[in-house]
Order: sequence, then structure tokens, then C-alpha cells
Amino acid sequence: MPRRALAVLTAVLAEAMLAALPRRRRLALSNLSHAFPGRPARWRRRISRTSARRLVETALLAVAAPHLGGRRIRAMARLAPSAEAWADEMRRQPTVVATVHFGLWETQTWLKFVSGTPLSELGVFYRPLDNPGADARLKRERERFGVRLLSRREGFSEALGILRRKGSAVVLFDQNAGMGGALTTFLGRVCSTTELPGILAVRSGANVHVFYPRRTGFWRVQFESAPIRSERTVAGITVALNRWLEGALESDEELCSSWLWAHDRWRHQDIPAKRLRLEAKRNLLGDELRIRAPWVLPRRTRIWVRMPNWLGDIVMAIPLLRAIRTSRPDAEVTLVAAQRFLPLLASFDVADALHPLPGRGLGYFRHFRRLRDDYPDLWLLFTNSPRGDIEGWLSGCRQRFGIVRGGRRRPLLTASYRLPEGLDEGGIHQIELWERFLRAFGLEGPVARTPRLRPEVPGAGIGLVPGSENDPAKRWPVPHWRTLISSFPGERFLILGTPGDRAVADSVATGFDPALVENLAGRTDIAGFAERLVSCRLLVTNDTGGMHLANSLGVPLVALFGPTNPIRTGPVFSAPFRILQPPGCPPTGGGSLAELAPDTVIAAVREHLRDCGEWAKPAT
Repeated sequence: MPRRALAVLTAVLAEAMLAALPRRRRLALSNLSHAFPGRPARWRRRISRTSARRLVETALLAVAAPHLGGRRIRAMARLAPSAEAWADEMRRQPTVVATVHFGLWETQTWLKFVSGTPLSELGVFYRPLDNPGADARLKRERERFGVRLLSRREGFSEALGILRRKGSAVVLFDQNAGMGGALTTFLGRVCSTTELPGILAVRSGANVHVFYPRRTGFWRVQFESAPIRSERTVAGITVALNRWLEGALESDEELCSSWLWAHDRWRHQDIPAKRLRLEAKRNLLGDELRIRAPWVLPRRTRIWVRMPNWLGDIVMAIPLLRAIRTSRPDAEVTLVAAQRFLPLLASFDVADALHPLPGRGLGYFRHFRRLRDDYPDLWLLFTNSPRGDIEGWLSGCRQRFGIVRGGRRRPLLTASYRLPEGLDEGGIHQIELWERFLRAFGLEGPVARTPRLRPEVPGAGIGLVPGSENDPAKRWPVPHWRTLISSFPGERFLILGTPGDRAVADSVATGFDPALVENLAGRTDIAGFAERLVSCRLLVTNDTGGMHLANSLGVPLVALFGPTNPIRTGPVFSAPFRILQPPGCPPTGGGSLAELAPDTVIAAVREHLRDCGEWAKPAT
């Protein structure tokens, strides 16, 4: 076919491929979004489309290459001045040739033929095909111009022999070497890079050059080369090769368009059981930080976390969010939560971005559909509702993890942590259940429960949270609260709570001197609520979100539990607390708070005031 007709066919096939393979199209756009977050979406779409055309053009050339004669090949390929100088150098000293996944890579086997002058022995690593007949044909077609194909599985010793005879070995340096590679960064994201070029160069003392085809027209290439200057270590060479390729893709749009963007470069991070940790055969991130100093590990892996809907659950998740950031220091963590909780989450500094839930209505789910353009990599769900699952699915995120309980299905999750059969959830704390969930997906390191440090406040009073917005049964009776206040004449009390607690708080405060009993229930937002909690030297509270918030801020607690289960929902941070239950109440709850006598609570408060809060603390 005439070249012009082939070019048209290529464009048609590329568009058909993009239409028929939407997941590949999205993968290419996601890769470009992560690599070039500052570039406009229109530019990324153009590069993706051009890259698809280059891929089809390369595939057609692979079909035609065995039938091309020498005269045709010489018309299609030439050496750039840099490659001519390098070819001359190759005749005198051993060279490790690092090559790249640029389009028309099939042409690189033509090097010895196109150079026009004899070159030294040249071995090229390749991945053998499973079919022996097809593999033999592939070798025959690619070796006809004087190169020697070396199996990736068995060719290492052969390559060393070639280098020691002052020949050259060609290796594709790939950023998707799986668990057998080394952790480095590439275009701002942690990847697994092959160390083979560095190992060969260090073992043989060979120079390292990059060699690649630059497309100059349809089925027209110019071979170019560049020396790699680096530390003479495996880590130094590996990092230097990635840095060279980064610079080429960032500065040269032709090379950027020719790169294989539809390939899953960061696939080794997609293994569900290892998703929340960085793992490969070797870890060169420390070497890279040293070599590229001053430099910090970029946060380019996008983890979105759908937070719970209740204040207490949000606070209990804070230690786990800290652990995620420690386990995946390369992750950009975005928290999805109700707008009213965002200032509080911002104050704990456990995320890079906060995303408010939209208002209920017809546009609610359309909002999550628009998040597809943010290309999240992982969606962690601390919620158990179908609504949360739909949100993650609509975002286009390829991995969505959550907890599945016995007898339930969550079909929109891509991976799940199934609770063990017979597990008594009443005997395990919520944070421990979430920790098991995250560790099933690779979370590493301890989950620290250290509260936030709070300043000493002179003359601080006693805080009270008499309400419980979501369950009246969790409230200690109003007369009991009033008895508590009356038992400490001259003591300052501060009543706190949500707008839903205001009626109860007003009943508790009525008749007391406002200078001694200040009622702020429902009169602060969550940030103001937290600020006033910090000013309390002790908080007496029902089982509420405010209890968990105070615990996270290091405020000592007297926590009153009746129908609810303190083993499952008690305080989690290592600040002082005392849990009180009615007489005869099981440890897992089920009692009536009306039966918890004021004298019991008063005694606990007096003990705290006497002993300065030196109570037993939970394990950190």
C-alpha cells in the first residue's frame, strides 16, 4: 500500500481502537493526568490520541518488517549525528544500550545494517514467546540484520560475555518490572524499574547509552543516542535512566507522543493485598532521595477515602488515616466527607485535600460522575451503604475497597475484606475492625493512638455533654446532671453539644448562675466545639461524637455508657478516661443510664480533680 494510504488506515484503526477499548483509553488519560497534572485536559487528550496512532503504526510496521528489503530500510531509517558518534564509540569499548518504549521500536534491530560500517557484537534482550514456532520465527526475522536476541529468562550470562568481548547489550529499561524490580520514582510516581542495565554496566565496566528511534514521518525514523552520566552504582544508573526519560517526555512533545501511554506503567501498585504499602524486590527510594537532593518524594498516587457520616466515627478513623500516610508516603490522600466535618479534618493534617459531599438532590450522583476527570487510583470506603459504593463506582476509580459482612453483597467493590465467620463484632473495637480491613490491603506499621497535644488552660472548668443527638436512650437523665453541678459549688461548668442537644442542655442549665454554668450547646460549629473542649480540664459526657472528639484532643473523660457498647465504641486515643456503666450492666452494654447514680459520677469527678487525671490509659 502507498504510505499515504497506510497513514490514513492507521488513523482509522487508532480511532476504532480508542472506541473499542475504553479502559485502555482511560488508562492512557489517567497516566498523562498523573504525569502532567499541570497540563490542560485538551493537551492530554491530543497526546493520548497521537500515542494510539503511533502504536497502530508500530504494529503495522511489525507485520511488514520481515518483508522489507535493504534498500527500503535504508530509505526509512538513518542515524543522527549523535548516534553516528556513538556507533563509532561502540566499536572500541563495551556499551550497555538502554532503549525505550517509543513508537517504531521494531526498527532498532536495524542498527547494524543502517550504520553502514561494521559494528561489534550486539546482543538484544527480548521476551520469548510461549509458542516455540512463533518464537523461532520472531528470532529469525529480528536477527537477519546481525543482532543476537537474548532471552530475558536466560540471557544474562550471554550478555556479560558479549560485553567482556567489547560488544554491546541492548536492554529495554522498563518502569513496570513488577515485584522483581526496584522501587524508584518516574514522572512523580513510585514505580518498579528494571535494574538490568545498571547491573550489566557495573559487572562489566561498560558505558551506558540511551538509544531510541525518533519518528520523522510515517515509517520514517532517525536513530538518536545520549550518554548517561551517573554514579557507577546500580542505583545511580537506574535513577539516571529514569531521569533522562522524564526529561525527554517533559521537553520533547514528539517523543512524548511516541511513548506507550496506554501501558500500565504503575501496575505493580495495583495488587490489592499490597496496595497500601510500597513493595518490590529492592527499594531504591532512599538512594534516589540522596542522588536527587534536595528533593522530596512526590505525592502522585491518588487515594480517596470516603469518610463515615457520624462525628464519632470520623474521629475514630484519624489514627488509621495517619497510618495510611505513613505506609504510603507517596500518596496524595483526599478525604470525602460532609462539609461540616472538613474544618475539623483539616486541623488534624491527615490529608492533602478535602472534598465535600454535595447536597442531596438530582445532581448528587452527577457530582461523583464528574470526578472521573480527577482519575483517583484507590477508593477506600469506611462506609457500608450502597450509596457510598455507587459514589466510588461513578468516580471511575479502578480499585474500590470496603468491608463485607456475612450474608451481604457489595457488587460495586473491586476487592473486599470479608469478616471472618463467627466473629463477634461486639467484642472488638470499631478501630480494630477497620485496622484489620486496611491491613488486608497491605497497611504497614503501627496505628498510633496519640492524641493531639493541648495547651494547659489556667482556671479551666469542667465540660459537660448532656445530649446525644441520634439516640435519647444514650442520655444520662437531666436531674442527674443537675445534681452533679450542684455537688461542686463555685466550680465553673461549660455545657457543650450540637444544635440537636440544645433543648436538653437548656434543661440542665436552667436556674444556675450563667457565670458558673455557661451553656454553649448548639451555639458553635465543630471547630468552635473543639476549641472549647480543649479549654476543659475534664469532660463528663454521654457516648457521643463529642466524647470521641475530646478524647482525640487529649481532654480527660468521664464517659457514661448505658445501652451502648464501650468495647466497640469507647474512646480510642491514649488520653486519660474513665468509663462508667450502670450497676449490673454487661461490659458490652445494654443497661439503662437512669440507673447510673449521680454519686458514682461525682466520685469519679472528685477522684480526677484530686489525682490530676492520673488514670489508666489505653494501650497506644
